[in-house]
Amino acid sequence: MAITAAGAGSNLDVNGLVSQLMAAERAPLALLQKRESDYQAKLSAYGTLKGALSAFQTAMQGLADPAKYQAVTASAADSSLLTATGNSTGKAVPGNYSVEVQQLAQQQKIRSDGFASTSSIVGSGTLTIQYGTYDSVLNTFTLNDAKPAQTITIDPSRNTLSGVRDAINAANAGLSATIVNDGTSNKLVLTAKDTGAANSLKITVSDDDGGNLDAAGLSSLAFDPAAGGGSGRNLTQVQAAQDAKLRIDGIDIVKSSNTITDAIEGITLNLLKTNAGSPTTLNVSQDTAAVKTAVETFVKSYNSINQTLSSLTAYNPGAKKGAILQGDSAAFSVQRGIRAALMAMTGGGNDFTSLSQIGVALQKDGSLAVDAAKLQASMDAKFEQIGKLFTIGGTSTDSLIAYDGATDKTMAGNYAISVTRLATQGSLSGNQAAGLTITAGVNDQLNFNVDGVAAGITLAAGTYASADALAAEVQSRLNGFSGLAAEGISVSVSQSGGVLSVVSARYGSASSVVLSGGNGAGNLLGASPAGVTGMDAAGSINGVSATGSGQMLTAPGGGAAEGLRVAIHGGAPGARGTVEFSRGYAERLSRVAEAFVATEGVIAGRVDGLNASIKDMDRRQEDFSRRLEMVEARYRAQFSALDTMLGSLTQTSQFLQQQLAALPALNGK
Repeated sequence: MAITAAGAGSNLDVNGLVSQLMAAERAPLALLQKRESDYQAKLSAYGTLKGALSAFQTAMQGLADPAKYQAVTASAADSSLLTATGNSTGKAVPGNYSVEVQQLAQQQKIRSDGFASTSSIVGSGTLTIQYGTYDSVLNTFTLNDAKPAQTITIDPSRNTLSGVRDAINAANAGLSATIVNDGTSNKLVLTAKDTGAANSLKITVSDDDGGNLDAAGLSSLAFDPAAGGGSGRNLTQVQAAQDAKLRIDGIDIVKSSNTITDAIEGITLNLLKTNAGSPTTLNVSQDTAAVKTAVETFVKSYNSINQTLSSLTAYNPGAKKGAILQGDSAAFSVQRGIRAALMAMTGGGNDFTSLSQIGVALQKDGSLAVDAAKLQASMDAKFEQIGKLFTIGGTSTDSLIAYDGATDKTMAGNYAISVTRLATQGSLSGNQAAGLTITAGVNDQLNFNVDGVAAGITLAAGTYASADALAAEVQSRLNGFSGLAAEGISVSVSQSGGVLSVVSARYGSASSVVLSGGNGAGNLLGASPAGVTGMDAAGSINGVSATGSGQMLTAPGGGAAEGLRVAIHGGAPGARGTVEFSRGYAERLSRVAEAFVATEGVIAGRVDGLNASIKDMDRRQEDFSRRLEMVEARYRAQFSALDTMLGSLTQTSQFLQQQLAALPALNGK
């Protein structure tokens, strides 16, 4: 094949001509590329805006926490005796308190006799762990109503000393097990997790060897503090459970823990050591510094998002150029929504209804500034009202009615509460006095259905000292039943005249207690125990009938109180005062920002649109590039043909010129 080159025959600059023509053809492609670049720049700007809004939303969410504005500082003159902190109730009263720590709380520790090694066989069966108070004077053990019985299975594969230890620790039954070697033998040490006299241990054993009380086999770990040695009390106490005892301003106080949250309202005490006879002073004061920091953080966070919006939407008159999102409707929507939330009043009966009242003012450039002197004066005058400017919450004029929540549609305001019916609990009452003697396999089993969940229990055999002791055993076993515990269901069991009553802890129409069988049913509750299903609370909020569920009343839709929830904890039917609901700036701005960054929000919509446009631009550029390849190929083919034709014409022209030049010679001239 002959080698050819464009323009070789005619001196025509084919490459130059094609390049110039293709440059003109590519002009629309450059426009597409510029448009895509603009889309990419906007996409980046929206990413910046979304990131700033997310940070703003997180900051506002934190600042909407009422605890930030209810802080108090508490300190003891001698910090080696105790430490103190304010909690989030906002009810601590500033002042000085005299505190004397007379006794620290401690947990009980008990140990076994010695074993030759950690692999020594102990035995198999079950251990039932219960907690209560041991009275050494009366030699009685009273079960702790708040703590259910828990059963630990020791199967033959874990019947060694170390296996029993591991099984106890894995059961998470409120105690820990360790093995201590004293130089001659290994002893199992059991330590209750919780301090306090009411958390003394009682361990009942069902031993696979048939002897549940003796010191052989698994029953060597039995520990009934009221029983005799070798007859159910086979472990030795190392440390007794005891309560903390202290005196505050001359008032004697007994608590089960060294961390005390309810001795001085709003203050948590952590006892470290005793100072009997030498009281220390506890000072409690309002933490104005924390509130000032919260307000300043609010202003800083707002100014940050305001600056971001301004930089993305501003027009530069010097450069005669607008920012990337100048005139953008989505950015304008964000800016308008945030400023609208900032300018609205909080309402709800708060003494402060606007930020300017506490020294936070809007500046000409749209930013906020804090007047420190005015803020301090506001805190000095009405410290407890500052938080309502920023948070969401409600307060009731009735101590037995509590604000429980609201929805986005609940408007700030004062709402009247009226109760027509208090919520009740499901219950079951026996119709005869319970027999106090429980015999294994004869009358020790009861089957219940509590709040719709089945529960079967087996009571410890023996003759109970009183109906109260038997009631405590039934309650402990029921509350320790795994099926109920998994659903958060519990009961209380009491007696009157020897007749047992089982009451669900739940309120409302879903609350019920039904006896479904068991060999001990007749002995404990009689032939025809009476069951009553619970009832939901009923009443109105803001004059409109509310929806009752358990102790909760919820305002229906359509009114200003829509979605407001209050819990009715007691009292009498009738008018029950009001609930003041406020929606502060931080909470409001948090919701606004959350809506803008949501997956269905305005920014997400614009980002999706831009991504679709960029994808379309890529497709169009690919199509255009393919068309340009075809156009260039056509141009080259056309110019190559022209080049060939011009080359041929040049040769013809040269031939004719030669022939014409030869004519005079042919004519003899």
